[in-house]
Amino acid sequence: AATKLASAEKLMYFCTDQLGLEQDFEQKQMPDGKLLLDGFLLCVDVSRGMNRNFDEQLKFVSNLYNQLAKTKKPVVVVLTKCDEGVERYIRDAHAFALSKKSLQVVETSARSNVNVDLAFSTLVQLIDKSRGKTKIIPYFEALKQQSQQIAAAKDKYEWLVSRIVKNHNETWSNVSFKMQSSPEYQDYVYLEGTQKAKKLFLQHVHRLKQEHIERRRKMYLAVLPQAFEALIPDLDELDHLSCVKVEKLLETKADFLKWFVVLEETPWDATSHIDNMENERIPFDLMETQPAKQLYEAHLEKLRNERKRAEMRRAFKENLETSPFITPGKPWEEARSFIMNEDFYLWLEESVYMDIYSKHQKQIIEKAKEEFQELLLEYSELFYELELDAKPSKEKMGVIQDVLGEEQRFKALQKLQAERDALILKHIHFVYHPTKETCPSCPLCVDSRIEQLISSRFIRPSERNQKNLLSDSTVDRINLVILGKDGLARELANEIRALCTNDDKYVIEGKMYELALRPIEGNVRLPVNSFQTPTFQPHGCLCLYNSKESLSYVVESIEKSRESTMGRRDNHLVHLPLTLILVNKRGDTSGETLQSLIQQGQQIASKLQCVFLDPASAGIGYGRNINEKQISQVLKGLLDSKRNLNLVSSTASIKDLVDVDLRIVMCLMCGDPFNTDDILVPILQSQSYRPSQCGSSSSV
Repeated sequence: AATKLASAEKLMYFCTDQLGLEQDFEQKQMPDGKLLLDGFLLCVDVSRGMNRNFDEQLKFVSNLYNQLAKTKKPVVVVLTKCDEGVERYIRDAHAFALSKKSLQVVETSARSNVNVDLAFSTLVQLIDKSRGKTKIIPYFEALKQQSQQIAAAKDKYEWLVSRIVKNHNETWSNVSFKMQSSPEYQDYVYLEGTQKAKKLFLQHVHRLKQEHIERRRKMYLAVLPQAFEALIPDLDELDHLSCVKVEKLLETKADFLKWFVVLEETPWDATSHIDNMENERIPFDLMETQPAKQLYEAHLEKLRNERKRAEMRRAFKENLETSPFITPGKPWEEARSFIMNEDFYLWLEESVYMDIYSKHQKQIIEKAKEEFQELLLEYSELFYELELDAKPSKEKMGVIQDVLGEEQRFKALQKLQAERDALILKHIHFVYHPTKETCPSCPLCVDSRIEQLISSRFIRPSERNQKNLLSDSTVDRINLVILGKDGLARELANEIRALCTNDDKYVIEGKMYELALRPIEGNVRLPVNSFQTPTFQPHGCLCLYNSKESLSYVVESIEKSRESTMGRRDNHLVHLPLTLILVNKRGDTSGETLQSLIQQGQQIASKLQCVFLDPASAGIGYGRNINEKQISQVLKGLLDSKRNLNLVSSTASIKDLVDVDLRIVMCLMCGDPFNTDDILVPILQSQSYRPSQCGSSSSV
C-alpha cells in the first residue's frame, strides 16, 4: 500500500562533499505525497543537543514507530551522531529497540562515515530475505576498521602525491587533474572528501618549499665564512664592533656585491629569491639571523686564536734564541723541558713547535759550522805536517781534537761529533787540494764568483744555445736510494751527509757532484716510501742488512718495487743499479753468524744481479757502519752506470791559459764580505775587453 510522507523541501544528498556546501551542488528535493516504500530507517540522535530532551525524543520516536508498525514494513533503528554519543542515551535506545519486537539497531556517525552503508544494507536484507544476513558491527569496532581503512588510503594517496609532485610551485588544479584517474586518489576522496585531499597536497607542497629553503639556507651559511675571510680578515678592524656596525662595514667593502645581494623585500625566504637558482650570492638580511651571527662570532674567535697562536710562535722563537740550554744538535726531547710551558701547549700542537725548533736548529748549526771553519783556519799550522794523501791517523786526529777542544767553537758542535769530524776532514782535503770544488765556501767561492762574473759579461757562440739548458755545468746530480730496516738507512744517510759539503755536494775523482739521498725503511708500496717521486728519479739503490730479517726486508722491497713498474713505460726501476752491503753490528765479532750472513747476501746478490760488498772492518771510518772507501766505490759505480745510459752531461775541460794580455792575481778569502765585482767590473767594462781564444772560463 502507498504511504503518504510529510517531508516538504527536504534536500537529497549524494556524497559527503555536499554537507555544509549545499549551494555548490545540484539541489534536488525529496518528493512529498504518495510513494511506494519497502522499509524504514528510524533515526535516533544519541548526542547531547542544546535545548533538547532525549526522553522526549525517545517518546516521539516510540509514537512514530507505532505508526510505522501499522504498515508492516521492515524497520531498522539507526543511532546517529555516535561520535558524540552519550552512553545513557545509547543504552536507552537499545532498550527501546529490544522492547519493540527486537528491532535491529545500527550505531552510525555520518561525520566519520561509520556504519552508514551498514544501516542501508541491513534494511535491504530485511526487505529481501534472499540476501545473506548482514553482520551488525558496534560503532567503536566499526570506527576502528574505518580508521584503518582511511589510514591505508591516506598512505597510498600521500605516496601518489610525493611521486607526482616534486616542485613546491605546483598547483592543486594541475595536480588533481593528473591524479583523477588514479585509484589511490579516488579511494581517498571517496572516504575523506576532496577538501582533505587538497589539504594533504598543500601540506606536501609546503614541506617541499621548506626543504628547498633549508637547502638554500645551508648553502648560504656554508659560504658565509668564506665571505668573512675575504671581506673582513683584519681583527683590529672588528674586535670592538657590534653586529650592526659590522654589517655597515661589510657594505663599504669593494667586493661586497660579489658575496652579498641586497633584496628589496625581506625576509629572503618569503620572496621569489628562493627560486633564483642562478644567483648564489648571500641575501644580506640573512646576517640578522642567529646562525649567521654565530658564524660571525666563530670568525671573530678564529681571528683571535690565530693572533694568539702567532704570538705563541713568536714567543717560542724568542725562547729558543735567548735560552742558553739550546745548543746546536740538541734533540727536541732534551730541549723540550727547558723551553716549553703550559701556555705553549694550550695554543699549538707539539708538531708545530718541533717544526720551528727544527728550523732554528738548522740556523744555529749552520752558524756553528761557519764559526768552526773559521777556527780551523786560525789553527792552520795543525795541518801542515800531514801526509800528502790528506788522510790523518787516529793519533793525529786525537792531537787536533785535543788542541781545539778548549775552544768554545769546538764545543758548540759537541752533539754533532760526526759532522765536526767531517768538517775537519774536508778542511784537510781542501788544504792539500785547494780547488773551488773543495772550497768550504762553495758555491760562494771567489773562483766560482769570478767565472760567473766573466761568463755573464760575454757569452761565447758555442755556449749561447746551452745557457738555458745547464744551470751549473760543473756539478752533476746523483740520486741515491738507501734501503734498510730498523734505522740502518737513516744512519747511513746521516754519515754520507757528514762527508758532503754544506750544500750536499760530494767529490769523486776530483769532481763535484750534487748528492740527493732518499732513505727508505718502510713499505715501499706506500707513496711515502716509494723509490721514485715526481721530483726524485733514482740512479741507484744501496741495500743494507745486518740480520736475516733485514735481508728479507730488502729482497721483498726490491721485488715489490719492480712489480709496481712492470708494464709501464717508465719501468727503469727494473734495471736500477743495486749494491748489497752487510753492515757490522756495533760490538759484534766475526763468527759463524757473520759468515752465514755473508753467504746469504752473496746468494741474494746473485739472484738480484747486483754488486755485493764485504762488511766494513771494525774501526774504519771512525765508528761508522760503512767506511768512506766503500761509499766512494758505490758512487763511482753509479757514475759508470749513468755514463753508460748517457745520464751524465759532458762538460768542457778547462784549457791552460795561453795568449793572455793581462793577468790579475787577487788575494781574497772565500766568504769575506769584500765584493770581487768592485775590482773586476771596471776592467770588464773596458772597450778592449774580449773573450780569450784559449777557451778558459776564467780568461778574457
